[in-house]
Amino acid sequence: MSPESTGQNEHHIRVYRRRFRAWRGNRPFWAGLFTMVGGVPIAYFPYANMHLGNVTLAMSTTAGAGSLIIGVLLVTLGLTMWFHSIVRVFAGVAAILLALISIPVANIGGFIVGFLFSLIGGALSISWAPGDPKSAEEAPRPDQPYEERPEGELQGAAAVPQQQGAEFDAPAEADGGRHRAG
Repeated sequence: MSPESTGQNEHHIRVYRRRFRAWRGNRPFWAGLFTMVGGVPIAYFPYANMHLGNVTLAMSTTAGAGSLIIGVLLVTLGLTMWFHSIVRVFAGVAAILLALISIPVANIGGFIVGFLFSLIGGALSISWAPGDPKSAEEAPRPDQPYEERPEGELQGAAAVPQQQGAEFDAPAEADGGRHRAG
């Protein structure tokens, strides 16, 4: 190795960081994270015991199973926001409704902490929209080195086949645009 070398691990860390930033930028990442963080206290607090010396305080309620179900559903909705961002509006509305239901069911919504995180996560999921694709003038030149390209950019473009025009659709023209059944 030369004294100017920065080491092999630095390159891999940069690559993983860029991949994570590109992955995070294409989905409602923070909405999913807030929703999952909100589901944990809602599911945990009804089953938790606090020990103060020889005294044990149990925070369990009669609706412990309901709290567990709400918490697990919120974590599942957070993962859905991450990995199936096409249903982000449904997941956001469901997270908000579950957060509201957790107030009477799960120890005041996980002592307000889980309620607020889930509510914010659902609102972020509903309001998130995918970014616009870059224009042709912002696209990198093929001779531009990889290190100088903007972060999170896809390397290379996939070829898209061209669609045939209407002049090649002879059966539609022969029938005057009608199908044979009618």
